[in-house]
Amino acid sequence: MTEYDFDLVVLGAGSGGVRAARIAAGHGAKVAVAEEFRIGGTCVIRGCVPKKLYVMASRFHDDFADAAGFGWTVGETRFDWRTLVSAKEAEITRLSGLYAQNLDKSGVEIIRQRGVVAGPNAVAFADGRRVTTRYILVATGGAPTVHPQIPGIEHAISSNEIFDLAEFPRRLLVIGGGYIGVEFASVFVRLGAQTHLAMRSDLPLRGFDEDLRRLLRDGLVAAGVELHAGALPTRIEKRADCLAVAMDDGKTLEVDAVLVATGRAPLTQGLGLEAAGVALKENGAIVVDAYSRSSVPSIYAVGDVTDRLNLTPVAIREGHAFADTAFGGLDVAVDHALVPTAVFTTPEIGTVGLTEAEAGAQTKRLLVYETSFRPMRATLSKSAEKVFMKILVDGESDRVLGVHILGPEAGEMAQLLAIALRLGARKSDFDQTMALHPSLAEELVTMRTPSRIVER
Repeated sequence: MTEYDFDLVVLGAGSGGVRAARIAAGHGAKVAVAEEFRIGGTCVIRGCVPKKLYVMASRFHDDFADAAGFGWTVGETRFDWRTLVSAKEAEITRLSGLYAQNLDKSGVEIIRQRGVVAGPNAVAFADGRRVTTRYILVATGGAPTVHPQIPGIEHAISSNEIFDLAEFPRRLLVIGGGYIGVEFASVFVRLGAQTHLAMRSDLPLRGFDEDLRRLLRDGLVAAGVELHAGALPTRIEKRADCLAVAMDDGKTLEVDAVLVATGRAPLTQGLGLEAAGVALKENGAIVVDAYSRSSVPSIYAVGDVTDRLNLTPVAIREGHAFADTAFGGLDVAVDHALVPTAVFTTPEIGTVGLTEAEAGAQTKRLLVYETSFRPMRATLSKSAEKVFMKILVDGESDRVLGVHILGPEAGEMAQLLAIALRLGARKSDFDQTMALHPSLAEELVTMRTPSRIVER
């Protein structure tokens, strides 16, 4: 049997790589993790965690406005950007330290430099060190893509930089209608920025249920976001006091910052993968099977670098499954169906299962249950806030195929609904479940009559 320096070398200390390393080490493997930046990856350092903290900060805007209806006198409020940035940095530094501590406690060697694949069973590091390993796990994640490539695009920033701007952008243009674009537009308009959102299509969040897309657009506009649907920039000119952005609809926008949020791409460049024989997709993603194994039997990949379902919990589950299979004597393949997801705009979106379009294409008879109502908070605050809920049911089997929610705590509800849908819940199970009153979620078990029936 060949002797290796390690049983596993992981490239990238993000959520997926860290979980795989810890679980593998727990199974008795000798493991190393190579990371050239900070331990924790995109989610902890410049993704989910800081983003959610900024979302929370932005929602105080609505809280202050609503408080008067409940008898509170709040007084003058003022937002300080540098205080938020500093508090965020302290928290992600704490979390990054915990990730490193947990790796150390698990017996994983942390190599704080870039590692590249030097063969099916070898990894080379930036300092010239080279080690052999039974398995290599690529978990380097993704990076923002910058489109469109127009004159002056170098003056724009990506989601990597938006968290740490030295000065708060009083005027902000966000380019892109996906997760990142709509979330940051929602955050900055509530923090006090004059916010523009430019996107190629008429509605944000391509791939989501059409009702959610439409209602989110309306919610963003109601919050003060100036929407430029179907319009994109053609040039960015840096002036003394602003960035002048020429749009293809003939308008010119003067802003302090331009955030490009037009997508992310797998971070595989320069890792030596192609030389080692690893098959890549056109966008650079690593081609893997159900067990996260690449075309080279000793090289695996998990998380965004595979471009399967680019969510942090998915990367964690994939990393755990890999380690259990490779070192724990188990046979674990990740099921990517019925994964709940949330979009942390305000209003918030939580969703699990099929969209109405997807469900309608797969069933002969689709029952659509939906409701829209004012949350109890809005009755006293007099805000225009509305909650929307939709349940999609197979008319033949009564099985719930998808649930889509827009409103407060939609993400929390989607997480719990995912359990029910994975267990094969039927609409009759929803109907027989006692309502918890008063709550938003009770509406999910009180809808009795379909709003419409779609047949094909």
